[in-house]
Amino acid sequence: MVVARSLTNRKWIVQPSDDRLALTIQQRHAVPDIVARVMTIRGVTLDDAADFLDPTLRALLPDPFHLKDMDAAVSRMIAAIKNKEKICVFGDYDVDGATSSALLIRFCRAIGVELSYYIPDRMTEGYGPNAAALQKLAADGFKLVITVDCGQTAHEPLAAAKAAGLDVIVLDHHAGEPKMPPAAAIVNPNRIDEASDSRHIAAVGVTFLFLVALNNKLREQGMATSPNLMDELDIVALGTVCDVVSLTGINRAFVRQGLRVMGQSKNIGINALLNVARNKGSVDTYTAGFVLGPRVNAGGRVGKSDLGTRLLSTTNENEAHDIAVQLEQLNEERRAIEADTLEQALNMIPTTKTHAAFVDGDGWHPGVIGLVASRVKDRFNLPVFATAFDGDVGQEIGKGSCRSIKGIDIGALIIAARQEGLLVNGGGHAMAAGYTIAKSAYPAFKEFVEARLAKVLAETPLEPTLMLDGLLSLGGVTVELAEKLQQLAPFGAGNPEPRFAMMDVKLLRADLVGANHLRLVFSSEMGGTLSAIAFRAMDNEMGKALVDLKKGSRVNVAGYIRLNTYAMRTDVQWVVEDIAIA
Repeated sequence: MVVARSLTNRKWIVQPSDDRLALTIQQRHAVPDIVARVMTIRGVTLDDAADFLDPTLRALLPDPFHLKDMDAAVSRMIAAIKNKEKICVFGDYDVDGATSSALLIRFCRAIGVELSYYIPDRMTEGYGPNAAALQKLAADGFKLVITVDCGQTAHEPLAAAKAAGLDVIVLDHHAGEPKMPPAAAIVNPNRIDEASDSRHIAAVGVTFLFLVALNNKLREQGMATSPNLMDELDIVALGTVCDVVSLTGINRAFVRQGLRVMGQSKNIGINALLNVARNKGSVDTYTAGFVLGPRVNAGGRVGKSDLGTRLLSTTNENEAHDIAVQLEQLNEERRAIEADTLEQALNMIPTTKTHAAFVDGDGWHPGVIGLVASRVKDRFNLPVFATAFDGDVGQEIGKGSCRSIKGIDIGALIIAARQEGLLVNGGGHAMAAGYTIAKSAYPAFKEFVEARLAKVLAETPLEPTLMLDGLLSLGGVTVELAEKLQQLAPFGAGNPEPRFAMMDVKLLRADLVGANHLRLVFSSEMGGTLSAIAFRAMDNEMGKALVDLKKGSRVNVAGYIRLNTYAMRTDVQWVVEDIAIA
């Protein structure tokens, strides 16, 4: 431990590296000492080191047929192709769903198969398959539906589809439960009866594995030319990054290789969105997660739910530009709605200590509640449940989104609440989930959540911590160091950007930038200065304290190092995550 309590109420801990292993990795793979040390902190072994530093699909892609029902899914799809059946992909409105849908559409187009798509409206239909939509597809002559990023828990809708004579293939990655919905095939590494090592892949990764398997079988049967799936890895990378799944194993290869494809400007929809967003630099996980992702999501949040799928699957440059402009406008609208809702939510947080934060509002826009839950969670370090209620008095229905903290499996909690009869529907991941609830059941739901969390936290108390990869002097923060650390990319969940601390430096300046960011300048006793940025600092106590500190105050600073290129010049910048008074 290097700091007992910071301005954001966290304890800083420097994680130990394995010095002997780091030295061996350094010598065998010719990497800098600091890179080797961070690799050991990430749990990389000597056997894993080569694939970690150079992740390739050839080395890391699992056999798609190791997943349960993959044989059945591929066989049913080939039968549909042979019989010229009408096929529809039923997607989700988020980035993972849009990329999964677009991936299927582009593949089928390449092999001469027409594939329709259906993306439900977030406001009127909600998440996942619904009986009315599936019955309408059956009435329109469709014989096969492929659900992507949804379907694992859609028991009643899939039963209705079966009764209507519609076969359904489920390609999902959400947590399963013992009861399986009626489907022609359910391919999901997180099925409760699945023993796969690929549980961490996003729905777009599951879809990619399905297409690899399908492509191989089609080639064996001489039915179609083989599209180059490597050209579609930009879409796979986008969905993988934006769904915040662990960037380890095959996901690391998806993203590393996919970002290279993205840099080659092969997808006209992605290019159009980058141009509209005025992104002129290189593409990385930040570009995917914070430039492209929010804009692709904007259609499903506050606009038309199918815009993301249309953008990523179109072959028409004019259409791509028009959709990108529309998504840019919708993203601005989303920001305004989110800011207003967040302000209301923050006023609901109780001053007394609780195990979770519940925020809700009549007429809140369901498209922003996940973002609001995430913001509140970041500020208070609590699991957060945000619910938007709508409907006639006495019959209000809430659409909810929740975000968790490390150590609390929110997806399992939501499934348990649904099984208790407290929710109309719900499911998700360990860190994020969604639900639908009747307002009359809301008080009982809150009691259920509090009781479950109290039990979990009584067994394993959680303390807010910030895990560091080491300590650096101010003079040691250089462009050369930042470039060395890029060997560890791509960064994200499971492989966080290396985080360090500078101890006992002087704060020279703290200037407000925009609405809530701070631009900072630090110096040290050894001389020299370092520019830094603290994003959204004014949203918490850290920013307020920094503005009040006198010039020359001594502080400890935690954060990570970024290269900042502007006007043909590259400098190093410290991104502040936390500060403690020295």
